[in-house]
Amino acid sequence: MKKIPENIDNIFCQRMKNAGIIYGLQQEYRKWLRFYLDFCDKYYLAPPARESLAQFIKKLNEKGQAPDNQKQAVQSVNVYLDIISRESEEPLAGIVKETTPVISGSDDGKKNSDWSTIFKNLNDSIRLRNYSKKTFRAYAGWIDRFAAFIRHKSPKDIIIEDVKLFLTDLAVKRNVAATTQNQAFNALLFLFRHVLGRPDDFDVKSGVVRAKSKKYIPVVLSRDEIDQIISKLRQPYSLIVKLLYGCGLRLFEALNLRMQCLDFSENIVTVHDGKGQKDRTLPLPMIILPELQAHIEQLKILHQSDLEENYLGVFMPNSIGRKYPTQARDFSWQWLFPAKALTLVPDEGDYRRYHLHETHVQKAIRSAVQRCQLTKRATAHTFRHSFASHLLQANYDIRTIQKMLGHTDVRTTMIYTNTVRSRTVQEQKSPLDF
Repeated sequence: MKKIPENIDNIFCQRMKNAGIIYGLQQEYRKWLRFYLDFCDKYYLAPPARESLAQFIKKLNEKGQAPDNQKQAVQSVNVYLDIISRESEEPLAGIVKETTPVISGSDDGKKNSDWSTIFKNLNDSIRLRNYSKKTFRAYAGWIDRFAAFIRHKSPKDIIIEDVKLFLTDLAVKRNVAATTQNQAFNALLFLFRHVLGRPDDFDVKSGVVRAKSKKYIPVVLSRDEIDQIISKLRQPYSLIVKLLYGCGLRLFEALNLRMQCLDFSENIVTVHDGKGQKDRTLPLPMIILPELQAHIEQLKILHQSDLEENYLGVFMPNSIGRKYPTQARDFSWQWLFPAKALTLVPDEGDYRRYHLHETHVQKAIRSAVQRCQLTKRATAHTFRHSFASHLLQANYDIRTIQKMLGHTDVRTTMIYTNTVRSRTVQEQKSPLDF
């Protein structure tokens, strides 16, 4: 973990003493500051920059940190920013004030303004092409790190050499995986082509190369290992895992399921807006139907309770909520795996319900795998890998598996041929014996 500069640390500790904070709590504040500095170093963020704190708090929220911890982290960083900005001589300013000080300097302000325009245009370009929010977050993250790497110089002054140096730094200094390098490559390619409007600067002749990805063989669990993990999970996590394996769903696809996605008359589930904004239908595993219907009966009780509390309804996709405001309270739009608590919407001043957060499912699966003491590293996506491999072992056609997984290119599905062991000599037969 990154150390706090000695001169800053001394002033930081003195301010906490002046504020009457006990020694044990002082160490907690120092811990959050070290986390913040480490975060800025990892993601190429300049610690004094206004956006660095927002990104840090976003990461804490994604990690599931409690609100009290996040508040403590904000206070720690604000004290640090107040020290380095030298804008306040009041010892308690950082503890009381929870807004980040503005970094003085007209040049910095102009640079931040230029880059704010870049991110706005990026968002517009992503939405115009109907890409997912995850794509925007990924691309924005890499462009933000690239901007910090080139010290936020004006976007119009960016040259292709800056891109080469950034990608080289990722590979050599940061030692990131080839897939990570290629994600950064794609983000910067999108920046040049669709945001800066300079596609000719980022072509084959530019000399920017993609990292060569190694051959990937996914982890596959046996049926016995899957049953072991499910036995260690409680509801609703066990039912989620059964859908991940039984239907080959991605985690976000399972969590985005609503009541209307289930058709018990045909025993199928429809996945809406999967990866690449594609829809597909899949057969529901017959063995989980009683459990699934019992789960829905519990959700009806929860929904009735929400209606009695006069809540606004669930979060709706795109503009459907504006077109049909009453539909958010309809049972057909309710989440199959709702969050345990309602979410306050500040703009509306009322509560809505979101689906279960993916980090909760990931944590539950990780705990179950550890208790099973498996030798394999299993995650939520491992059940999707196992779904495809087991179908291949059962002699399903590769094109059928491709359709069920929702892959655009069959070459993506072909990676599962590496997980299926070929028949032994004893199992092989001569055509004469057919």
